[in-house]
Amino acid sequence: QVKLVESGGGLVQAGGSLRLSCAASGRYGMGWFRQAPGKEREFVATITRSGGSTYYADSVKGRFTISRDNGKNTVYLQMNSLKPEDTAVYYCAARDSAGMAHRATLYDYWGQGTQVTVSS
Repeated sequence: QVKLVESGGGLVQAGGSLRLSCAASGRYGMGWFRQAPGKEREFVATITRSGGSTYYADSVKGRFTISRDNGKNTVYLQMNSLKPEDTAVYYCAARDSAGMAHRATLYDYWGQGTQVTVSS
């Protein structure tokens, strides 16, 4: 049973930073997604199993950084210059493939989500 546990969400003012963590029970291709109230889940960032390649949604490029520590089986999402429109529940996801993916349907396992709220 694959387990993903997110942490690090919270309330922050616009312009601030947060770092999300996702502890996995193994090593997978990973991604971060988010879902705001009344909206569909959207892709944020993805990273290969090795950590050698990353890919971002245009809306977060230059502000967010995905990284991983394979010794700890943990993936991070460093979020800087946060905006109110970044407010959402953030989910980490894992796929048995080693590669990246921006489509939610390509992920096999999902965490429970962590709330990020950015106040203006």
